[in-house]
Amino acid sequence: MSPIPETPPSSKVAATTLRPLPMLIFSSRWLQLPLYIGLIVAQGVYVVLFLKELWHLIGHSFDFSEQQIMLVVLGLIDVVMISNLLVMVIVGGYETFVSRLNLKGHPDEPEWLGHVNASVLKIKLAMAIIGISSIHLLRTFIEAGNLGTERAMNYTQTGVMWQTIIHVVFIFSAIGIALADRIANEGNGSNGEAKH
Repeated sequence: MSPIPETPPSSKVAATTLRPLPMLIFSSRWLQLPLYIGLIVAQGVYVVLFLKELWHLIGHSFDFSEQQIMLVVLGLIDVVMISNLLVMVIVGGYETFVSRLNLKGHPDEPEWLGHVNASVLKIKLAMAIIGISSIHLLRTFIEAGNLGTERAMNYTQTGVMWQTIIHVVFIFSAIGIALADRIANEGNGSNGEAKH
């Protein structure tokens, strides 16, 4: 009878064999848990804000002009996009930096979560920020038509210019992050091919 081969130690067993200092450093990742719980609370606040704005829109649907309705709807879209950003940070950040969620096979597992890592999360966050900035810029452009009137008290020509410049900077930053990630992946790929 052949001897039963020994199974390699599981990751849980390996984790217990860490020396005290590495174990403390590795365990410090759990300090991020209250931060993610705080973001969940912030998401709840955004749900309340969304419902409040939606109720405001419904209550004034016969009083508002088309432009006012468009501005409120853009505000609702803005809240949804920020909420999506929060979900990406909470779920992706927890999965990447704290602990696995073990959602394999769950029918509601987000499609993007299967291949999330720090660089993918950075690119997704950059794209979400550009989307949010685009909504803000669109609202500003709609209001910019009223520059010089009492209805555009919160907007100035300089303010519109700076908001546009900041949006362009966001776009170039996202392109830079994506290019840096692509160059890093190509470098890793060529190293991997050289090893084979």
